[in-house]
Amino acid sequence: MQFKTLNENLTAYRYRAGAGPVVVFINSLGSDQSIWDGVISKLGANRAILTYDLRGQGASGITDTPYTIELFVDDLIALLDYLALKDVIVCGVSIGGKIAQSLAVSRPNLIRGLVLSNTAAKIGNEAGWDIRIEKVQSEGFDTLAGSIIDQWFSAEFQSSHPDEVAGHKAMLRRNSTVGYINTCAALRDSDLTEQTARISAPTVCIAGGQDGSVSPAMVAELADLIDGATLETISVAGHLPCLDAPAQVADIITNFVEKTALRNDSYSAGMAIRRAVLGDAHVDRASANKSEFDTAFQTLITEGAWGTVWASDAISRRERSMLTLGLLAALGNFEEIPMHIRATARTGASESDIREVFQHVAIYAGVPRANHALKLSKQTLREMKEGDHD
Repeated sequence: MQFKTLNENLTAYRYRAGAGPVVVFINSLGSDQSIWDGVISKLGANRAILTYDLRGQGASGITDTPYTIELFVDDLIALLDYLALKDVIVCGVSIGGKIAQSLAVSRPNLIRGLVLSNTAAKIGNEAGWDIRIEKVQSEGFDTLAGSIIDQWFSAEFQSSHPDEVAGHKAMLRRNSTVGYINTCAALRDSDLTEQTARISAPTVCIAGGQDGSVSPAMVAELADLIDGATLETISVAGHLPCLDAPAQVADIITNFVEKTALRNDSYSAGMAIRRAVLGDAHVDRASANKSEFDTAFQTLITEGAWGTVWASDAISRRERSMLTLGLLAALGNFEEIPMHIRATARTGASESDIREVFQHVAIYAGVPRANHALKLSKQTLREMKEGDHD
């Protein structure tokens, strides 16, 4: 176990460098990072992995401040930044899946793909969470542990694996009351439906056929909400397939990593080039403004324009920048010109290059279009010199 104070709280984690993208595992409410041990062993000793305990659970620190999904996301970002990790596969179960959803929207540049297990955009309702919080406050975990175990595991698994179930019940009882209650409140107050619909990362959703907490129908709704997401149902599993069906979960992750490796050749390259040319601020704004309606279109742009055309080294980025400005002006696509003028700060196209481009436009596509493009360029260049440039 490794420890680091991040985001003003002690984080307990385990990081293993290895082959392929790092798979980041996020645990559920009432558990710790050990729930992933069976899955990790099935993935093999060479797979790069990162596990950690959520704030208020396991060996991580406990703070008596309001917990939110956003706070959990900030904790994970701090850990990824500390370890200099990006382009990761994030695998979260239950609240871990909600944290993964929120991370994919707020910091899409960190994500290669998502494995969302037994989770939803919204889990439970306010009244139900308030009842659970009050019960834990008044009676502790002993009276609640049995009902939670019934949600986690099928009756068949409980009868055939009594020692394992007893160990998991002990893990549940080790929870801090403060950490557990604060995490319940974060789940109660979180509805990610609107932002989850903007996720563009490749996603696979896992449902447990015997999940008593997040039903297969809820997981199916989540998969429908995310463009291109696929659904895998493990019929024998309960709420934590990582514990009662680790081999099946490992197979799903392995297949998913292989598929995203093929897709991300163009998508990841495209996103990297898009950020290099247009800047992180611009791309982050575009990603944050995505909706279910235009997610597929944004993916097409990233893979086609940036991952294919701009990715080619047949000509320089300076030359490609000049070509783009000339074509935009000639076709009258003036709304895109300021963005690509700003990009010249990164592509190397000079003010002289820009003037020459629009000279050509004037001769071959018409003076009015060249004149308007020059006007927009002049204004944008002035703003850049005044510091209004991201």
